[in-house]
Parts: sequence; C-alpha cells; structure tokens
Amino acid sequence: MKLGIGIDTGGTYTDAVVFDFDSKKILASAKALTTKEDLSIGIGNAMDGLDSRYFDQVSLVSLSTTLATNACIEGKGGRAKLFFLGVEKRVLDWVGKDYGLHPDSGEIYCCEYKSRYDGEITDQPDWSVLLADTKNWLHDADGLGIVELYAMKNGAALERKAKEVFSEHYSFPIVCGHELFSELNSLQRGASTLLNAKLVPVIHEFLTAIKSVLSQKGIGAPIVIVRSDGTLMSETFSRMRPVETILCGPAASVLGGAHLTDERDSMIVDMGGTTTDVSLVKDGQPVRAMDGVSIGQWRTFVKGVFIDTFGLGGDSALRQNGASLLLGERRVMPVCVAASRWPSVRQDLKALLASSRIHATLPLHEFFYLVRDIPNSENYSENELAFCRALRGRPLLMTEATEATGLDVYTLNTERLEREGIVMRCGLTPTDIMHIKGDFSVYDTEASRLAAQFVLKCLYADADAPCSMEEFCDMAYDLVRKKLYRNLVRILLQDRFPQMKKNGLSQQMEDLISESWEQNKRAHQTGYTEFGFTTKAALVGIGAPTHIFLPDVARALGTRCVIPENAGVANAVGAVMGSVSVDISIEVRPDHTPAGVESYTVLGTEKNTTVETLEEAVRIASAEAEEAAKAEARRRGVVGKIDIRTAVGHNTGRLKGNFEFDLGATVTATASGRVVS
Repeated sequence: MKLGIGIDTGGTYTDAVVFDFDSKKILASAKALTTKEDLSIGIGNAMDGLDSRYFDQVSLVSLSTTLATNACIEGKGGRAKLFFLGVEKRVLDWVGKDYGLHPDSGEIYCCEYKSRYDGEITDQPDWSVLLADTKNWLHDADGLGIVELYAMKNGAALERKAKEVFSEHYSFPIVCGHELFSELNSLQRGASTLLNAKLVPVIHEFLTAIKSVLSQKGIGAPIVIVRSDGTLMSETFSRMRPVETILCGPAASVLGGAHLTDERDSMIVDMGGTTTDVSLVKDGQPVRAMDGVSIGQWRTFVKGVFIDTFGLGGDSALRQNGASLLLGERRVMPVCVAASRWPSVRQDLKALLASSRIHATLPLHEFFYLVRDIPNSENYSENELAFCRALRGRPLLMTEATEATGLDVYTLNTERLEREGIVMRCGLTPTDIMHIKGDFSVYDTEASRLAAQFVLKCLYADADAPCSMEEFCDMAYDLVRKKLYRNLVRILLQDRFPQMKKNGLSQQMEDLISESWEQNKRAHQTGYTEFGFTTKAALVGIGAPTHIFLPDVARALGTRCVIPENAGVANAVGAVMGSVSVDISIEVRPDHTPAGVESYTVLGTEKNTTVETLEEAVRIASAEAEEAAKAEARRRGVVGKIDIRTAVGHNTGRLKGNFEFDLGATVTATASGRVVS
C-alpha cells in the first residue's frame, strides 16, 4: 500500500487522516483542538488519534492550513517591510489602499530612481545612502519584500541588487517580487510581496511544529503543502513563498469536498472557527480565480481556485450593542473551551454575573489570555508590557486586566497585541450557543450559560420583559444563518453578474437580500410582493458546524443540503490528494515604429531578448518557459517524470476601421508531476 497522511490545521481544530493512494479510501481519521500558543500540541493530539501501525508505510505527508488565511482576514502577521523601487509615494497615496498598501503604516519605503518605460536604468540608486537611511526603518522588521516598478522589463536588475545589498547587513528573510510573480502591475506585485513577508513567520511556526511532531512519531516522509490553486509545493519552497498558502485551507476543502460527494454543480461551504470559505463547482470542476486572489484588504497575484472567504465561524464573537446582539468577524476563544482549560474562567463569570456591572457596548464578559510572552521587548510600550505581565498567571476579565495595569476599560488599547497574536480574547461565540442548546457539548456548558446570561443582562437592562435563554440562543443562531445566507446570495449574484463583484452590491440589493431571508422565515407569505433567490447548485457542507446552519439556508435557496460522510476532516482529505502543476508565462512584445513592427522582444525571466521575427521570438520564449517550468516543478517537490505542455496565445487588437493591430504573444508552459514515486 502507498499511504499518505493529510494534516489540516485550522484556527480552531487540527484534523489528520491516513489515506490509501491505491484504493482512494480513508483508513483512519482524528480531530483535536488547535493550540495557538504551541501548534505542536494540537498537531500531536490529532496524530495520537491515528493508528500508529500505518506510520512506517507513509510515503508522503501533505498539509493544509487556514493560518495564513486567518492572518489576512484578521490583519495579523509578522512585522514586514516593503522596499519599493521606482514607485512614487503620491501614487501610493492615491491608489495604494485599493491593493492593501497603506503608505502611512510605516511598512513601505519608496526609493525613487531614474529609469525609462522600457526598463532601462539610467541612474542607479546610491546604495550606501539607502542603507543608512533605512536603518531605523528596518530595526524591528521580521522580513523584507523588494519590488521594482519595471522589474518585468529589465530582468529585475535592481531587485536583485537590492537583495544583495540588504542581505549583507540583515539576517531576516528577503524575497523579491520577481521571485514570486511575473505580472506587470507593480502595485499588485508590491501588495503580494509585502503580504508574503508578513506570512513568513506564520508558516515557519506551522512547519516547525509539524516537523517536531513527525520526528516524535518516527515519520520521515517528505512534506508538501497545498497551494491556493489546489496543487502542491515542497516544504522548502513554502517557507520562502508562504503567500502561496493564503487560500491553502480553502483549496484543500474544495478538493476534499469534491472527492467526498458526487455533485456536479455545487457550492462547497466550509465553516470553521474563524471564517467560512465558499467555492463553486460547475460540471464537476472547481471554478478558478483568473485575476489573482483577493482576501481581506489584499489584492494579490496568487493564482487559486475561486474562494470567497468571509468572517463567520463557530468562534466569531457575539457582543451586545445597546439593545442589539451583534455577530462580529474577529475570532475569540469560546468561553466553554477557556473554562475547560482554566477553571478560574467559570468562577470569574459567576462573580461578574452576581455583580452590578453591566455595559451597553463594552464586552465586559470577555477575557484576555497570553498566547506568547514578550519579555522586555523594546518594540512594545510599557503599557503593553505591563498588560502581558498581568496575564502570565491566567486569563483575566477586561476589568481585572485594566485594574492590574492601572488603566481603565476606556483607555485600554490591545489592538496591536491582538493583531500580532501576542494576546487573544475569550468570549461568547456560536460554539457556546451550541453548548447551551445541546447541539455540541464537549466543553464547559455552564461557562457558556453564564456568559450568555451576562450578555442578556446587558441587552435587556432597561427592558420590562427580557427574552428567555431559549429565545436568546435562537436569536444567535439566526444571526449565523442570516449572515451565511446573505453571503451565499452575494456570491451567486457576483458569479452571475461580474460587475457586481467589481463594484460591490448596492445598499438596496443588500436590503433586498436581508428582506428575502426574513420573508423565508415567515411560515405564511402575506406580502403583496414576494421574491427570493434560488440556485440549482447543491450546498455541500464541510466543517463541524455546517450541519446545524446550512439546511435552513439551503431551503431558503430552494436547493438541497449535502453533508458528506467524513465532512469534518474534508480539508485533511483534500490536502493529501493534490499534485504539482506549474504555469510559467513569458510575454513577447512587438516593437512598433511608424513603418510597422521592426522587431520582437522576449520579456524573459533573466533577461530580455530582441529578434526580428515573431516565430523566432516564440521559439525562444517557449524554450525558456519550458525550462523555467521544469525547474520550478522540481523546486516544488516533483520527483520522477515531468510532463510539459506549451500553449501560445496570439494577442491582437482592433483599431478604427476594423484594422487588426499586432500586440505580440503570450507563451505558457505547464509542467506537472507527482511528489511520490
């Protein structure tokens, strides 16, 4: 038997499966809580649930994770910098935010130099002056991305030189834009490269934990990780290109969900702890994102299966705002989980409920706990250091934490500590509501009930007739279902009408979708005008909570809900089913003169080459693309035979009078192969 182990580490759970490549069957599966403070604990617990007799037959370990996805959604990651060559700050001020680049964040250094549109450098930067000028800017950096405006037209000469210069003085990871992507849009390359640098410590921590556990289990099989397009890459490759994993977990869920069902047309809905990821399958094939993945604030060149990711999960925070219950996007640890780990949590909630403290908007029932310490770091303020010291013993309620640090609940600012994963909150979540309703009861149900009672107390402080606990729980469930329904309808509309994705849904359309949900909830339709949204695509639910929320949403959409067997470990199944596929594209550009096309320039990976004919340019581009694709496939972990396919797309335009205009060609080489022999 050829066996593989698939491991998926999400924000809440870590899943593991043993998969038989010959029979395409799952031989064993297990699930454990993800432990943010030490990922190896949760991974080890999941591996402990597998039959160890299979371990000596394992030929491959394949990974997926939503750690990078969650970091993008929640605005977390390492302290990275972007050295931007040739881009003016005023351009960043104007359109940078559209790509996730914020000029005032202190993360971007704009280095202007003289060059021409064709990429020729007319004046080199003064590197010694730049080193001195960037010293303070780089003092707290975890990583550096380097992007040059015309890198794709001059072989990335300045990117390579800048990397050489900075590497002589700094030990943190440095990655250039040309090493990641070959597309021309410099702002999108810049965003992709900065995000890559931010994610280096996230993936490094994950892979280090994986290797530690595998070593303890005596498993020496090669490690690969799922890319955002559902293909695989080697461990070494992923350490320097973690941006390729931003939709790693969702891509694995598509592969796993498609394998576990026979649905030809479906929406695969993967609800985890932090996010819900939705992908589309049409005629048995996953829909792909053609223009690069957008996630959170970031617009990137990462190629991937189409995934729409939004903040909704079992660990989304439920908070009061006046007389309204709100469902937020940021993940918190459910109080039921926290109380199972720290018994003091339940006692503190009892004391809070018995006190006279209430607040209309502040979540006084939430706790802070220390994920990792920052002893005496000069990169944090004294208030931040004092706050972390106060949390070393156990989680503290908001009021306790402020008292311990001499602050108050109105001046407490933990945003940076939370964003960087130093501190995390525990609070009321849909997972807690599941415990109260009896739909899921693995952890401390009493703690969930106490937190819910406190939120109820704050919600109805001025009401004559507060709602019951049952009504409160139903209200929370409806918030989850409504948010799920609204997003699924949005995705369907944007798929049908692409301009809606570009421009966003209007407020009127948002209101229409919300009203259609309320209309579907009513047992008897009484309105003069009735309307709704329907789809022929089945809703395939994977991820632990989907069986609770998805059936009602499917009914509202006039379709069926499918919860496959092994749905809870679909991501781990998807992780172990991938293969490697690499696309390398090279542009051939005509050199126009008043007399016509004079020559053709091949925009190569290392240098540009100018020849007289299009045929010669295509031949050179094909050979270079094929060699680059083969080399990239080997770097990603392919062993044995590599299959190569080359396609040539001729680009033309039309001028007034229906005159055809030569725009050159795009040559794409695709290399594919397996990571196990």
